[in-house]
Amino acid sequence: MFYITEVEDYVRVEPKLFGLSTREAVENQLQETYRDYYDREIGRVIVVIEVLEIGDGVIIPGDGAVYYNSKFKLLAWKPELQELVYGSVSEITNFGAFMDLGVMRGMIHISQTMNDYVSFSKSNTLVGKASKRSLKDGDLCLARIVAISHKGGSPKIGLTMRQPGLGKLEWIKEEQVKKERDAKKAAKEEAGAAKGKTKGKKEKK
Repeated sequence: MFYITEVEDYVRVEPKLFGLSTREAVENQLQETYRDYYDREIGRVIVVIEVLEIGDGVIIPGDGAVYYNSKFKLLAWKPELQELVYGSVSEITNFGAFMDLGVMRGMIHISQTMNDYVSFSKSNTLVGKASKRSLKDGDLCLARIVAISHKGGSPKIGLTMRQPGLGKLEWIKEEQVKKERDAKKAAKEEAGAAKGKTKGKKEKK
């Protein structure tokens, strides 16, 4: 889920930025500090949107930098359990697939890729035994977050595509076409049955 978060914190501006105006120095320092930044509460920071306030600078003896108490807005993406995510397959392994979600990566265990017995083929794809469906690098998919682990510097995101409406976009389209076809067939049969009943009533008369 994407969030805009307002933060108040002391920004340590390094001496190399002293030639800039205070605002420019603080903005540049924030962009550097929050590049590839992840926090369990905030999420993965995408960009510093705006610096709202900058207080007076404070110098700490023995530290050549200046600290400015500042308020600023961040745009971040924080993974949430049960959230639907869209992405592309970036790597296939013998135990599953990794999906590029744009901001982070998620992992789909081989058992969660499709409702079928799945095997890893020599062509570096995951193939369903009965359905013959295949998953390969670059495939666009819709998945759901079912696990989040915060061990280490970056979270590990577990995904599934074994729920209705999920999977490779081609599979989802195939299912939609099949549902529409089945619905039309059922409606046609129902109309035929209703017509037969009406005809039967007329003959009785």
